[in-house]
Amino acid sequence: MKAGAAMSEGPWHGTTILAVRRDGEIVVAGDGQVSLGATVIKGTARKLRRLAPGGSEVVAGFAGSTADAFALLERLEKKLEAAPGQIQRACVELAKDWRTDRVLRNLEAMLIVTDGAEIYVVTGAGDVLAPEHDAAAIGSGGMFALAAARALLAETDLPAETIARKAMAIAADICVYTNTNLTVERISRA
Repeated sequence: MKAGAAMSEGPWHGTTILAVRRDGEIVVAGDGQVSLGATVIKGTARKLRRLAPGGSEVVAGFAGSTADAFALLERLEKKLEAAPGQIQRACVELAKDWRTDRVLRNLEAMLIVTDGAEIYVVTGAGDVLAPEHDAAAIGSGGMFALAAARALLAETDLPAETIARKAMAIAADICVYTNTNLTVERISRA
């Protein structure tokens, strides 16, 4: 058995990050749980970062290895500085580097990145995905939070932050790797 294989059934266990767009703003919510296998190590981790390269605000959330995510966030910030105001270009450049660089390709994390107008999911497989339905999620509870957010977006007039909080609560009720200790960032593009 490979080292660490008993700790999880697959990658990205240990967090849930959700982004919801409504009425000109995007809200990104992340839970605070850090797990090592079936053990909760910390319940108050902060998995969202507000970046401000060149004066443009960007919010990024991460799932996966914390050290790997921090390395990716540093690179993302440099890409954003090189292409001010061009979040898609910066995400694509990061994904290209991530996929082709010998060292980077071994990083185990995923990112949600937003500038208040667009939402992108960036992966080590070279993907830069923009959601079709005004919500995106990553992490072990991501699909639960995404399903709840999409239902709330379609069936209610609730604001983005309320939808994000309710969807994350549903994910925490289902996913043992997700808790209800949330960090929430709001961002809109003026």
